[in-house]
Amino acid sequence: MEDNKRKIKITKNWPYLVTGNIPLAKEIIIWDFQENPIKWEKWDSYPKEETYALCRCGNSKNKPYCDWSHVKTEFNGTETASKEKYLEQAWKIEWDWIYLTDVPDFCSAARFCHRAGWTWNLTKNSSDPKSKEIAIEEACNCPSWRLVMWDEKTWKPIEKEFEPQTSIIEDSTLWVSWPIWVKGGIPIEWENWEKYETRNRVTLCRCGHSQNKPYCDWSHIDVEFNDWDKNIN
Repeated sequence: MEDNKRKIKITKNWPYLVTGNIPLAKEIIIWDFQENPIKWEKWDSYPKEETYALCRCGNSKNKPYCDWSHVKTEFNGTETASKEKYLEQAWKIEWDWIYLTDVPDFCSAARFCHRAGWTWNLTKNSSDPKSKEIAIEEACNCPSWRLVMWDEKTWKPIEKEFEPQTSIIEDSTLWVSWPIWVKGGIPIEWENWEKYETRNRVTLCRCGHSQNKPYCDWSHIDVEFNDWDKNIN
């Protein structure tokens, strides 16, 4: 299917409508001995479909897919996130030919930023090659694009190259289900057909409780959202 048909449509108080034959996978985090996230690992894949609807109210009995529970629960999916571009919302730490931008409102609590003394401190110590390497690695593993590392020589973001994909991610240490991870620059449309800024990676709320819809704000932790869905091949 052509790239211009690949998108995620946010339907009013209804599910995310994913079109364009976008793969859907399950991914988990690999942790170190101190329970710090160190990398992502693909766990399994869902059946490939040209179009599918993903639950965003958090009440489906067929997660991650929609089963019309939003109608019974009268789900309010009103979008509250800023329509400003990422850099218009970000604050910056600059040091030794790299700089880190941060938009806290996008945080989904993946916690990759915790390892080795926090990404922000590592950026300030980036004259040390190992600190710089870990800081870049942590920023690139942030699923929500809260943290982005930039190369000041080229003024381009330091990013992993993702194929377009949606992923269901889980937290095996807090025992809660995480948001939908959208990768590879998939366009996301508002209810009124306009588009949010297209980004390499974002996380969309699927517990229904985010105050920054459609994006995750880690409310899934507060409400102990847990489905551990079984719809895997």
